[in-house]
Amino acid sequence: MLTVPTDRCQAMNLGHQPVLLHEVLEFLAPRAGGRYLDCTFGGGGHSRAILAAAGDTQVVALDRDPAAAARGTLMDEAFTGRFALIGRNFDQLGEFDLGSFDGVIFDLGVSSYQFDDVSRGFSFREDAPADMRMDPRSGVPAAQWLETATTEMLVRAIRDFGEEKHWRRVVRALEAARGKDLLGRTGSLATLIAEAIPARDRRATKLHPATLSFQGLRIAVNDELGALERGLPAAFEQLHQGGVLCVISFHSLEDRMVKQRFRRWCGQPESADDAMPQQFRTRLAEPLTRRPVIPGQAEIAANPRSRSAKLRALRKL
Repeated sequence: MLTVPTDRCQAMNLGHQPVLLHEVLEFLAPRAGGRYLDCTFGGGGHSRAILAAAGDTQVVALDRDPAAAARGTLMDEAFTGRFALIGRNFDQLGEFDLGSFDGVIFDLGVSSYQFDDVSRGFSFREDAPADMRMDPRSGVPAAQWLETATTEMLVRAIRDFGEEKHWRRVVRALEAARGKDLLGRTGSLATLIAEAIPARDRRATKLHPATLSFQGLRIAVNDELGALERGLPAAFEQLHQGGVLCVISFHSLEDRMVKQRFRRWCGQPESADDAMPQQFRTRLAEPLTRRPVIPGQAEIAANPRSRSAKLRALRKL
């Protein structure tokens, strides 16, 4: 097993704990000389573990966040000639040829680095511009999106993506706040949303009342579900026969999308409403997880952000 210099490990580990790492490595079973694709580099925890698991493993990683480049440079220095970071989002996989891979990993959602950088606007713990973009070079910040989004777009973000039960109140409050300098910063935005939630419900939970709405807005601003819909098939296409695909999701809509796509590839009904006769199904993969793998209590205690993680895996036939 390759040993990475301690100082570089600490630099790459700072603020980042890869979720379900042991389980991912069990499914991928990195082998000497194998090629692996990390579609969500983030803090680099999964990439680093794959590279260290066996000699001469190679990892190609993707990340649309330009801030990931510095962490990619550290990884390349630690594993010279075995690692490459491409500054693209995984939904663009079908646009360029990276060759084929023995394993692919998706770790969806916001990385610890993005969440902990107050200036990025993903959190309301401190006041900052309401940006929320994973790639600040493209798209529009959340503040601008909120000022111009249609009612339908707001409903989709707050009700469907955020799963906020008081979505009507929140949407009305957001629309009423336009042009009043209340949507431009995380502090005023979080206060606006919180005040739209009935007081009895604000008191009934430990979560900040704006948590679900912020989640929904982030998903909408970054088109996270659309990216997953495009990226999953492209990643599956780039797997070798016998290659393994692992996906970690943190949101019920993401997990549902992954589950249905996996069942389709495994020749199984995608839902209770799927009545297609079995002889018309095509079996392209076998499931490695009948149910999603979730973190144990020890991992949740060490990394509370892992509590909603769900891992699904399959092997391409």
